[in-house]
Amino acid sequence: MELPSWATYLATLPASILLLLLLLKSLFCRRRRLCKLNLPPGPKPWPVIGNLNLISSLPHRSLHALSQKYGPLMHLYFGSFPVIVASSVDTAKLILKTHDVTFCGRPKTAAGKWTSYNYSNIGWSQYGPYWRQARKMCMTELFSARRLDSYKYIRVEEVKNLLRDLFNSSGRPVNLSDHLSNASLSIISRMVLGKKYLDKSESSVVSPVEFKAMLDEFMLLNGVMNIGDSIPWLDFLDLQGYIKRMKKIGKKFDRFLEHVLDEHGERRRREGEKFVTKDMVDVLLLLADDPNLEVKLERRGVKGFTQDLIAGGTDTYAVTMEWAISELLKRPEIFKKATEELDRVIGRSRWVEEKEVHHLPYIEAIIKETMRMHPVVPMLIPRQCREDCRVAGYDIRAGTRVLVNVWTIGRDPGIWDAPEEFRPERFIGSSIDVKGKDFELLPFGSGRRMCPGYSLGLMEIQLSLANLLHGFAWRLPDGMKVEDLSMEEIFGLTTPRKVPLEVVVEPKLPVHLYAV
Repeated sequence: MELPSWATYLATLPASILLLLLLLKSLFCRRRRLCKLNLPPGPKPWPVIGNLNLISSLPHRSLHALSQKYGPLMHLYFGSFPVIVASSVDTAKLILKTHDVTFCGRPKTAAGKWTSYNYSNIGWSQYGPYWRQARKMCMTELFSARRLDSYKYIRVEEVKNLLRDLFNSSGRPVNLSDHLSNASLSIISRMVLGKKYLDKSESSVVSPVEFKAMLDEFMLLNGVMNIGDSIPWLDFLDLQGYIKRMKKIGKKFDRFLEHVLDEHGERRRREGEKFVTKDMVDVLLLLADDPNLEVKLERRGVKGFTQDLIAGGTDTYAVTMEWAISELLKRPEIFKKATEELDRVIGRSRWVEEKEVHHLPYIEAIIKETMRMHPVVPMLIPRQCREDCRVAGYDIRAGTRVLVNVWTIGRDPGIWDAPEEFRPERFIGSSIDVKGKDFELLPFGSGRRMCPGYSLGLMEIQLSLANLLHGFAWRLPDGMKVEDLSMEEIFGLTTPRKVPLEVVVEPKLPVHLYAV
């Protein structure tokens, strides 16, 4: 016999009341537990969204402004997830050095799942045996001094190609971003994949234009603030459309990387016992066959590492170089000082060699100053607290997400005189370096999660910038004034210029040097 609607209502009422009471009790107990904790200061969160209403399209700038009010260690909520933000040398040192093991986890994000083989790459993988093994591979195999030195000829050849291409475009406006991204992608693809993938004839899977677009999309989507990462119960709605894009770019990359691995496997079978490793993918495939690995390196892991190597090595170089030239165009006196140093140390009859960069302290100072004002990853890749702990007298709960705002540290007037001004001279005679030991300057991070390929990126930037300044005089296109030069940025995993830089170059050295 079917019960009338009012009878059904009465039958379910006790269960509904019990459920509501349990929910209220849970919320009350959670609030009481939080009240007992000594959390870092921060803005009061809104229901559901937390403090997301305070975050703009440039999160590092929003968090910088908030840190001026709430201090160098700040507590917020991104949706339902607690977040702490370190914005000073002392707090960065506590996170990245003193409590490095506690804070070396990674939050699970949609980008890590859909674009990086379900967290199988180096950047998004969780701390544990798999990640430690990957880190060891980077240190002993992929980025060892011996390995990087064996690729020196590639870096030299591609930098010369860059110089030749700019020479061929001298006297007319060129999009510098295109030239820089082509150069960096050529260097990285030859070292990692064994050949250029910017030449259409070399790849039957993606066109050169599509390859570069894939990388741009990958870097953007790995840095966006996806609502579902902060409010999980809204994830299925994909309100911003990011997850759809992540799945799409993930499939494109997988198709491309399957082709790359098949090519390498075919060459290995063809050469048999005569096979020798030619590039980083060869090295990874050999490691995948090693029966002594603590954690088996699966095929998707090889693809994830390869993707990391390509994307990370390409964007850092191009973004840093473009910001450096942008800053120099605004300050002709710095160009003059750099030219004087290059003429004195190198002369005008040859190019700068890699081993000579350390004899050019002003060029190195320009690079450090660029990285101070324009860190490529302004808040580093997010970390996650692995266990309850106390930092600077505050309670931090396990699962708390952690950001280190190196953009704010680079603008701290307590460290830097006139921090908003581009002054390379501040690094002349200074012992501050970019290798993760000096917390005033952390473009590559520090500690266990520091960028494993920073030494390669630094080599490329130093060699290229020195030769670009040595080989050319630079100016803005006719009719464009210095004050018209936009210095706006866009936010993703990296922070490139919003408007690509257009420049005019004129050769300064003998013409025969530009022929490759």
